[in-house]
Amino acid sequence: MSLLQQQPITALSDSNAETEIVALRRAFDEQRTAFAGDRNPSLDERRERLEKLIGMMLANRERISAALIADFGAHPVPASDMIEVLGVVARAQYVLAHLKDWMHPEDREMDAGMYGNAHAYVQLQPKGVVGNIVPWNFPFDLAVGPMVEILAAGNRVIVKPSEYTPACAALLNEMITATFDPSLVYVAVGGLQLAQAFSTLPWDHLLYTGSPDVGRQVMMAAAQNLTPVTLELGGKCPALITPGSVTEGNVESVIGTKIIKNGQMCVSVDYALVPRSDLALFVDHATAFMKRAAPDYARGQEVTGIISNRHFDRLTELLAEAADRQTVIVTLEDDTTSDRGTRRMPISLVVDPAPDLRIMTEEIFGPILPIIPYDDLSEAIDLINAGERPLALYVFGDDPLVTHEVLNKTISGGAAVNTCAVQSALPSMGFGGSGMSGMGRHHGIEGFREFSNQRGVVVRGTGDMIDAFYAPYAKGAALVAAVLGSS
Repeated sequence: MSLLQQQPITALSDSNAETEIVALRRAFDEQRTAFAGDRNPSLDERRERLEKLIGMMLANRERISAALIADFGAHPVPASDMIEVLGVVARAQYVLAHLKDWMHPEDREMDAGMYGNAHAYVQLQPKGVVGNIVPWNFPFDLAVGPMVEILAAGNRVIVKPSEYTPACAALLNEMITATFDPSLVYVAVGGLQLAQAFSTLPWDHLLYTGSPDVGRQVMMAAAQNLTPVTLELGGKCPALITPGSVTEGNVESVIGTKIIKNGQMCVSVDYALVPRSDLALFVDHATAFMKRAAPDYARGQEVTGIISNRHFDRLTELLAEAADRQTVIVTLEDDTTSDRGTRRMPISLVVDPAPDLRIMTEEIFGPILPIIPYDDLSEAIDLINAGERPLALYVFGDDPLVTHEVLNKTISGGAAVNTCAVQSALPSMGFGGSGMSGMGRHHGIEGFREFSNQRGVVVRGTGDMIDAFYAPYAKGAALVAAVLGSS
């Protein structure tokens, strides 16, 4: 979930950093020691941990909502409940329903003529101690959510919350401390110097969610210990409206998704590709939807505040640059004023912007939506492919042949047809990027495997020809001749 406006992890100083780093290393050593004494927790132990996680989230539902409001300035309570609480709970419940099957060894085929009655299987082992560097936009969903698969796989975990959400970080620390022993789950609260030290530890696996720039730093630090990484990095996610598909419902899906976190979401629509002849129709549908659904959006209870003044100013600068270039900007409510004091911004459409504007070269991560006209579908596909691979791609249309063409000719971490963002919320579906938008997956069986060591095991039986590989190679030569024929 890319946060391109985030500073590099070396940029800020923290007067408490030394104390925080010492505490982190102590917790890391404690978890390594604990794992050494318990390398393969039982099914019942893993289930108990997930059930405690569910209870923790439900018991703190109202406090989670209050912490989000404190950090964002404004945050809809139903969104807190659905995404940050119930989304995590549903994820854990799904894993609980399937964990027994996932833990079973997975048989692999063997050639009986060569290996007799030997048995081969993949054993899914816990990796050990896993680190999770969490972004600010979903401070509970992206801290506790991946913890579901991490704990289900039998690991221990240390979480580093974002310094941009101090209220959420403090509550997360309190919740975790009250629920889990620190030798199993620990929260490392601190600033960017702590984050820098975090990625240098010899983790058994490291998960980072954030920007590609910081992701490179994390990966470079992890490489010093050959630590495997999962990187969730975002990108400019397009919504391609195919010809004849600029309908009221489709535009509602695009704008409705933009409302979630006020665009501060890695799988939000970053720009929309619209047939040139339907450009005005798209704007009309978008304006009508906002007047009907949230007429006072940026002043009411539906909006999420921009996370900080710095992020607010960046978004303001993006709009100002477009306005200075005489670009058409349509604000989707009557009062077009942004309020820096409360960090509330209305949603703005930027119509047919120049390709060199910052809104077209940077991930927006806010309530700004460029609308790009196209004349031919192949032109729209080429535009998508000219950029880096996005974390998500959305295609709208009623003709399956057309929507499948778009999917087959593009590459993205995930995709959805006639909707947006749903692919990232399914407990059963792996979530992750491709190329610059990330690597690896969490959620579902893919997440369980991501945080597991997939050890291949062969148990030798009888009636095999394994000794054909040993010297002297007369038997091996005879075997090759039998397979390939004598020359």
